[in-house]
Amino acid sequence: MVDKSKCISCGTCVNICPVGAISFVEGKAFIDKELCIKCHSCENACPMGAIKIND
Repeated sequence: MVDKSKCISCGTCVNICPVGAISFVEGKAFIDKELCIKCHSCENACPMGAIKIND
């Protein structure tokens, strides 16, 4: 889940996702739950703490 109020659209999550599950929708990160493998790479990389992956 992406907290849109914290997302600064830096692209770090998009670049680090190993399966391409993250894109920008309306200028904010969006995680495709069908593609996400829950590796937590984006969650760990987000400089704003905007991403929380629920296992």
